[in-house]
Amino acid sequence: MPRADGRLTADLDPHDHGPQDACGVIGIYAPGEEVSKLTYFGMYALQHRGQESAGMAVSDGRRMMVFKDMGLVSQVFDEATLNSLRGHMAVGHTRYSTTGASVWDNAQPTFRSRQGGGGLALAHNGNLTNTDALEALIVERAPNTDVPHKDRMDSSNDTSLVTALMTTYDGTLEEVAAQVLPHLKGAFSLVFMDDHTLCAARDPQGIRPLVLGRLSSGWVVASETAAIDIVGGTFVREIEPGEMIAIDAAGLRTSHFAEARPKGCIFEYVYLARPDTVIAGRRIHNVRVKIGKILAQEHPVDADLVIPVPESGTPAAIGYADESGIPYGMGLVKNSYVGRTFIQPSQTLRNLGIRLKLNPLRDVIEGRRIVVVDDSIVRGNTQRQLVRMLREAGAAEVHVRISSPPVEWPCFYGIDFATRAQLIAPGLEVEDICRSIGADSLGYVSLEGLVRATHVDADNLCRACFDGVYPVQVPASARDVVADATHTDPDEEKQ
Repeated sequence: MPRADGRLTADLDPHDHGPQDACGVIGIYAPGEEVSKLTYFGMYALQHRGQESAGMAVSDGRRMMVFKDMGLVSQVFDEATLNSLRGHMAVGHTRYSTTGASVWDNAQPTFRSRQGGGGLALAHNGNLTNTDALEALIVERAPNTDVPHKDRMDSSNDTSLVTALMTTYDGTLEEVAAQVLPHLKGAFSLVFMDDHTLCAARDPQGIRPLVLGRLSSGWVVASETAAIDIVGGTFVREIEPGEMIAIDAAGLRTSHFAEARPKGCIFEYVYLARPDTVIAGRRIHNVRVKIGKILAQEHPVDADLVIPVPESGTPAAIGYADESGIPYGMGLVKNSYVGRTFIQPSQTLRNLGIRLKLNPLRDVIEGRRIVVVDDSIVRGNTQRQLVRMLREAGAAEVHVRISSPPVEWPCFYGIDFATRAQLIAPGLEVEDICRSIGADSLGYVSLEGLVRATHVDADNLCRACFDGVYPVQVPASARDVVADATHTDPDEEKQ
């Protein structure tokens, strides 16, 4: 559905955006370098994780400057702005809103003055599930403190709550974080800093990614290894679940604020992460090619051509073609310049649907039996229009293959899936979905096959959007949504 404010925000179809991640984060400590420009390029590399707003905070040890605005990284920052942001450390953020409205007030990093002077800037990837408890804790600790609640202040995102809570504690940034981080529940990969120290922390489940890299004159932490590559860094390791690192003039220090209970998001492998990123020692492109191979084994079909839905379906389509022996081709042309748009959704524009971004190559498609490979089906509107478009281009048959299992449950940890009532998969057999989208056949990769492609132990992956098993207790307001699911991981119930 279009947004309530009347803007189109879909990637492919105004009615049906695909899964969106909450955001991308980066932190850099590099004395002597143009840190603002390094951060800019790192944010550019993370643009796919959030396209609604961008911002960074930069400190020179004496003062901190924050600049953020709505739009893409390249729209928010220019040369003059970056030159004015001087310092030796920075945190940056690209945002897609999953909690809080898509407005300037909710752009990140968030900033607050600290007790005793100085500032605190914080950027967050993920979604907290205990915001009510955090609000109550802020009021308990500092009754006169403004609590960033949607009904009381200008910001309604959970990041502001963490920032506000940290400013109720005294001590060094490390000491403050050590007291605050154990209170946070849900998914969080954080980068934050005061005037002297850069910190990063990852939730005990490690649901959202966070990695550490080395620069020639400092350090970089980021959501993905691709950002480390772009800024000229060398990947060191993933930040562990439940770990906090701190970087300042004395060097890098590490500590753990909670026991690690790894549950990395499986959807990073399917769609969210860049294909050139490495997670758990495997390059995402290679994992997606492997998923395509398994998909071909599980759902073979007699066809003439395999085509991807670019770009998210491309690696899996390559794998499907290689395993099946069916030729691979480009049957859809993507308009790379159509992203998030703010045009009013008139009926004419709604009727354009998927053609805003994809157009078929009739000469390639006409008269052929087509296998079209995509990463996921959320509501089904996109695939329905895609199948119709391929048939209008002359396809003799259209066989849809999906490189993830059916999405049956909403995500409470930072991916903007639809509510369960809006998802197409719950309550329907695959044959029903196939008829709904108008395909000749439909095949999803199995959950077992997807896990096998990642080479990660199934017990160390969050698969809640596919199986309804939530590794962290979901918010009380959402429990009826998952009432008929196994709503928490057994280990979490023991906590």
